[in-house]
Amino acid sequence: MWPEDAAARYREKGYWLGETLGDFLRARAARFGARTAVVDGARRTSYAELDARADRLAAGLVRFGIARGDRVVVQLPNVLEFFDVVFALFRIGALPVFALPVHRATEIGYFCAHAEARAFVTVDSHEGFDHRDLGGGVPTIVVGEPGPHTALADLYDEPVPLDGPAAGDLAFLQLSGGSTGVPKLIPRTHDDYLYSVRASADICGLTTDSVYLVALPVAHNYPLSSPGVLGALHAGSRIVLAPRADPDTAFGLIERERVTITGVVPPLAIIWTDSAARADYDLSSLEVLQVGGAKFSAEAARRVGPALGCAVQQVFGMAEGLVNYTRLDDPEDIVTGTQGRPISPDDELRVVDEDDEPVWPGEVGHLLTRGPYTIRGYYRADAHNARAFTRDGFYRTGDLVRLTDGGYVVVEGRDKDQINRGGEKVAAEEVENLLLAHPAVLDAAVVAMPDPLLGERSCAYVIAREPVRGAVLRAHVRDQGLAAFKVPDRVEFLDAFPLTPVGKVDKKALRLRWEDA
Repeated sequence: MWPEDAAARYREKGYWLGETLGDFLRARAARFGARTAVVDGARRTSYAELDARADRLAAGLVRFGIARGDRVVVQLPNVLEFFDVVFALFRIGALPVFALPVHRATEIGYFCAHAEARAFVTVDSHEGFDHRDLGGGVPTIVVGEPGPHTALADLYDEPVPLDGPAAGDLAFLQLSGGSTGVPKLIPRTHDDYLYSVRASADICGLTTDSVYLVALPVAHNYPLSSPGVLGALHAGSRIVLAPRADPDTAFGLIERERVTITGVVPPLAIIWTDSAARADYDLSSLEVLQVGGAKFSAEAARRVGPALGCAVQQVFGMAEGLVNYTRLDDPEDIVTGTQGRPISPDDELRVVDEDDEPVWPGEVGHLLTRGPYTIRGYYRADAHNARAFTRDGFYRTGDLVRLTDGGYVVVEGRDKDQINRGGEKVAAEEVENLLLAHPAVLDAAVVAMPDPLLGERSCAYVIAREPVRGAVLRAHVRDQGLAAFKVPDRVEFLDAFPLTPVGKVDKKALRLRWEDA
């Protein structure tokens, strides 16, 4: 994963402590015991109870046939059982593969096949969709009514001795934003991820008095660790799970549980800001609203404080590693005008031109990074790794940024063929391939178009073989089992695509059609 000299340096500097995620929960249970760890509706679970539930489920999963090193695709919404499942797998040394509730058959099938999953853990239904058969032939464990599968509730056994993992072992696999095809799998170790968690909790000021609201899907890297639920557990805080992120649901939980901090994406921050004046809720406990997942405009950031009565903290990071925060004591111009600075003194940032040469200070360029919690390669993706990483281990983030004199990052855009739809990443190639499978489509190109709420929406430009309506093509993509946010927001028809000098489709020119509109 890391060269030995770098790994030794990270251990010597105290970034990597030799603690596994299973040990992490055990230590917090010993320290915080009867304190409430997680609130899920009417269910409230203490640190000690959460630790015991993980032990019992680990025993049941071993009985089910899951062993150290096995990969298990986990697709759960914001429910208490998410913690049981992932910490049980951490105790075993099996690797959760974090899928999202919006993923459908195409994505789940790929994750199961690529990771050679031993099992698939999901929920019976969520938001009206039945998830139980998405795993195909992979043995499936279900939270709720299992149908023909195994009920998670039947797997809580008496604890058994386990030969768990080492801190340097892989802990889990996350999903990349993915600029080509379906997402790549991101391997994270116990040591590197827990360093990011500890540092994030410290920067964000979490204490035993903090109450963290999980408004976004908990398996996202952002609400998982920035500082997220793991940061909250580290600090002995209370975690409150929101089943939905709409203002009424979230504001009601903020009032009832006296929430102090939560993290949202820019479109949701705008919706909450606009709704606060009309909402009849007591939001006075809220101290910090984190905004990340996509660039948050300075104009929108300035509206948060007056509307919600709290500080705003910008977060810019990636599941591959690097995380940046504006600090809670930063001046307003930094908080509203930048996306923060790195968490670690050993986060190395390069801003380079197309030839990997450094740009002048303050100029826009491609962001490259490496450090004590940034991966050195994707899981089983040698060909892609040759392009995504430099020979000396820097990750090519795909972001266009400039750095301020104080080392803060200002995000200016993306250089990858990807649409950032309100924090959800849409790989253009994946959608194009599905469009091309329709008999009426000769060629397709999917690009981003500006949107005042989501930042970007997707537009599919299509050259048709025969007359076909855009609604038919959108339905065709949806019917392939793709997540709803990946379905093109708009379909436009052209007789021919603009081409670059080397004969490739000029997507920059297609994007400019919207920017100039």
